[in-house]
Amino acid sequence: MKVDLSQYQGIVFDMDGTLLDSMGSHIKAWQQTCEHYDYPFDREYLHSLGGVPSIATVEMLNEKYQLDHSPEAVARYKSDAWSKLDHNPTLIEQTMEVFEYYRPSMKIGVGTGAGRSQAEELLTYHGLLERIDVLVTSSDVKQGKPHPETFLTVAKHLGVAPEHCVVFEDTQIGQQAARRANMDCFLVRGGVIQIPHTSSKCYDTSQ
Repeated sequence: MKVDLSQYQGIVFDMDGTLLDSMGSHIKAWQQTCEHYDYPFDREYLHSLGGVPSIATVEMLNEKYQLDHSPEAVARYKSDAWSKLDHNPTLIEQTMEVFEYYRPSMKIGVGTGAGRSQAEELLTYHGLLERIDVLVTSSDVKQGKPHPETFLTVAKHLGVAPEHCVVFEDTQIGQQAARRANMDCFLVRGGVIQIPHTSSKCYDTSQ
């Protein structure tokens, strides 16, 4: 799929579900966590929170199910559960085609809701960490997605104005963060770059 990004000066990729097909293992870790802490497990709801830092996710689960578990303790349990899984996430072909095509000529950053150690581990595994210009994780910001801080911080370190950046994301929450950062975005669904019907800030790549 050809995506014309010539009007931009910088590209910002989300990581899980956008560059790396790693959402399955995260959902499995959340399932184990929900079972341990007696949260009802709602796969679709948790997938919709992709990109939200784990502590914020727990706060939302507490509110949704009227529980009062420690967000830090639950997030730590989820991280430990994820680290024990046997997972080697694969690269997502369409977004990597965009990455490879524009890497020689355009600045590229990653803005993810994952923690820094986890993000560095996954990106290093695929040889991507040394090939990007900026990595911003949940460890580096005070407010996670859908707040725009993650993407604005990437743009700042890239040295590119937000309106000259384009984002690739796999969740509506990530798309909201991009909009609030005044950045255009492409959504990625099941590894396919597409446009949601509700967005006026995205582009249909099928034409």
